[in-house]
Amino acid sequence: MARLTRKELKSDKFALEVQHSVEYVSDHRKQLIRWGGIGAGVLLVVVAIFLYRTHEHQAREEALYQAMRADNARVGNSANEFELSFPTDAERIKAAKKLFAEVAAKYPGTEEGAVADYFLGAYAADDGNLPEAEKHLKVAADASGPYNAMAKLTLARVYGAEGKRAEGEKLIQSVIEHPTILVSKDEATIELAALIGKSDLPRARKLLEPLRTSSRPNVSRAAINGLSELSEK
Repeated sequence: MARLTRKELKSDKFALEVQHSVEYVSDHRKQLIRWGGIGAGVLLVVVAIFLYRTHEHQAREEALYQAMRADNARVGNSANEFELSFPTDAERIKAAKKLFAEVAAKYPGTEEGAVADYFLGAYAADDGNLPEAEKHLKVAADASGPYNAMAKLTLARVYGAEGKRAEGEKLIQSVIEHPTILVSKDEATIELAALIGKSDLPRARKLLEPLRTSSRPNVSRAAINGLSELSEK
């Protein structure tokens, strides 16, 4: 899912490229038949599939970019004509939800679709709609790609809120065992400590103690804060 801000190729450009491929095969039919028998037909199919996939990928990227642009939009007057803004935060959220829902519905089974499901799950969790959050986050957590670790951690929090601690712990443990570029082993460990803090305080502290002196400031800070919160319980 590289270059989320990459613009979609125009449909007329895509059609033109396919047309050129067809014309090439037509103009060189004799040579292609001489070289490969049915190779001309195979080549046409391969070229068409390649161009279609390229077009579809760019369309997915553009759709997700627009949804994320709404999610990050300014509330109030925009600073310039290129900055997206909404009069109220409620309108911003409504627009972002609509766009993410369109991406998830139109591109299921793709990286972009999974990311859209992740955002929809996070929004639902913020709204307190845990069943809806669980539905979307499961899709994102089961998808391939490094972002599924983020979905697993968020889904684990939802499970924790629903009283399904064992399911949440299992999810976080899978991230600890298989960290990604977006979620490290240490970050997942901190999430696990937060999940089990109420039910297994000694174990939660044991998980956090070694991370207090981490060379990564964000990890050490989170561990110290986590220990402080545990002390208040």
